[in-house]
Amino acid sequence: MSNSIIGILKNGGVGVLLTDTLYGLVGQALNKKTVNRIYKIKGRNDKKPLIILISSMEDLKIFGIIIDDKIKKRLKNFWPGPVSVILPCQIKKLEYLRRGTETLAFRLPNKRSLLEVIKNTGPLVAPSANPEGLPPALNIKEAKLYFGDKVDFYIKGSRPKNKPSTLIKIDKGRVTVLRK
Repeated sequence: MSNSIIGILKNGGVGVLLTDTLYGLVGQALNKKTVNRIYKIKGRNDKKPLIILISSMEDLKIFGIIIDDKIKKRLKNFWPGPVSVILPCQIKKLEYLRRGTETLAFRLPNKRSLLEVIKNTGPLVAPSANPEGLPPALNIKEAKLYFGDKVDFYIKGSRPKNKPSTLIKIDKGRVTVLRK
């Protein structure tokens, strides 16, 4: 992916690109204005948190999440891959990401080009590229019909897996599957 896309994202921009699962509406997770813009563009329920894409387990520290060896070993069973993991997070300043919960959901994608972008921009939020209640865009043409010029860029990918990530929760060492 080009440096201009990385520049746009670093400057608070929002775009559509193929993640490791579906086309996503992406922007910097640590930029509150960007996150709020994504909620607005998507028409997303304010109470629903977004999944955060990270480039390594080390990125969890950015969100104040320190994992012990037991949890790290568990996470290595799921990551990298299409599994989003909900972990406890109570940092006040991240309320705009937590949306009334005491947790955040993370995914470490298994897609080299995407990991390169995340390494350069920092963690990204990446909800599916569709307005709330409509099916996810299967290609850039559908994404453009949904969002038009409300986003700053569109990047065509090969083919989406057309399945959202599996969603699991790890709390006090227990793993619960919330969505397969």
